[in-house]
Amino acid sequence: MKQEQIIQCGDELYDAMRLRQPIRPFTERFDDFTIDDAYHVSLRMVERRVQSGERIIGKKIGVTSKAVQNMLNVYQPDFGYLTDSMAYSEGEEMPISKLLMQPKAEGEIAFILKKDLMGPGVTNADVLAATDCVIPCFEVVDSRIENWQIKIQDTVADNASCGLFILGDKAISPRKIDLTTCGMVVEKNGSIISTGAGAAALGSPINCVTWLANTLGKFGIPLKAGEVILSGSLVPLEPVKAGDHMSVSIGGMGSASVRFV
Repeated sequence: MKQEQIIQCGDELYDAMRLRQPIRPFTERFDDFTIDDAYHVSLRMVERRVQSGERIIGKKIGVTSKAVQNMLNVYQPDFGYLTDSMAYSEGEEMPISKLLMQPKAEGEIAFILKKDLMGPGVTNADVLAATDCVIPCFEVVDSRIENWQIKIQDTVADNASCGLFILGDKAISPRKIDLTTCGMVVEKNGSIISTGAGAAALGSPINCVTWLANTLGKFGIPLKAGEVILSGSLVPLEPVKAGDHMSVSIGGMGSASVRFV
């Protein structure tokens, strides 16, 4: 794909996000739209966000669990960039009706780093050593692509369908919990809607962060100390709307909750 096409596609996604008007999938419009093209489009979209005053505060791994892969018909992980405008705190209302188009919530585990990680060659032990704490969180993904009709290239281009996220108010050392067997329970409007475990995300959330560090390392991009790393959903995506309330609890770790407006 030519550079001017990459810029055009990235700008189109940025405008779709800003105006809340979804666009046709790129994979329907370009016969030769590769994953490498998609990552360059994503970088252009993120560049536009930074130019508008946002600041990159972390990264996310997407499409890690079988449940989410099956829902989206996307069968490999991807990654995106988190900015400060996406972040909300426990107890804050999340204004999805004003900011998002097709929101879906997922419960996951956030890692907060205390050391840089630079692949390739990063191991799970390296990830644990570089992690300050883990926190329950909700990521609310959104697609700028019409009706979530995405292939892997579409969601990659769309900054891994980043929307908004909220962190719980309790952090714990990753060495004090088994991140593979820890159980997750998600409630919506007072009813349990899904359960999961750490193993749902590529066998362990640690595997996800290791994958991300090594994948980004190929592009010369580090995971940085202080960054928030969203490690991928442990449960199916759940459509949400204004008025809904959700909570997630993780055994041995605590909980996070969010009210949508």
